[in-house]
Amino acid sequence: MSEKFHTELNTLKKDMLDLARFARNMMCDALKALTTEDTEAAKEVASRKKHVQETMIELEERTYQLIALYQPMAKDMREIACMLKILSSAERIGRYGKDIANMVKHVKGQPEFVQPLPIMHMAVLVTGMIDDAIHAFEADSIEPIKDFSRRDDTVDSLWHSVFRETLTFMMENPKTITRGTYYIMVARYLERSGDHACKMAENVHYMVTGKRIEIK
Repeated sequence: MSEKFHTELNTLKKDMLDLARFARNMMCDALKALTTEDTEAAKEVASRKKHVQETMIELEERTYQLIALYQPMAKDMREIACMLKILSSAERIGRYGKDIANMVKHVKGQPEFVQPLPIMHMAVLVTGMIDDAIHAFEADSIEPIKDFSRRDDTVDSLWHSVFRETLTFMMENPKTITRGTYYIMVARYLERSGDHACKMAENVHYMVTGKRIEIK
């Protein structure tokens, strides 16, 4: 494969990784705005969705052009296919960030729960999975994603815990229903973001080894 192809591919990889991290940070900043009930910060986070969407379309088009021009095979083709999958997951994670940011104005000033939910702990685990999936792609290694099945089980358990605890709080104090409804949605978005991290990891595994796996 020509040197020009690999130069273009490496540039595309860098831009794709930048977008994946941008989307990841978008979700983190949305959660911070939710925790502090900072509506102005939330608006700024939500406004980033346009950049994610436009950049994803641009990178997809560049990827398809690379395939058409050079017709890559074997590892190169697996790498390109993985990039397209990561782009799709990154776009979804960014969208969840926007949706969480849009919730801030609805929970601001609403009655608090009697004790905090483990949502931020859940967020730390999920963002760690996203980071490791991105790192695995960048390092061309499956080492950072070897324990994803266990980590995904932990995130799923936390999602069910948040759901049960929030329902209990809402039944005990109906004034918390508004906050509780939105927090259940936040936990669900985090759980789905963990699933997207797993999908990214599955594709990295295929890219590196040529073998497909399913993380359950």
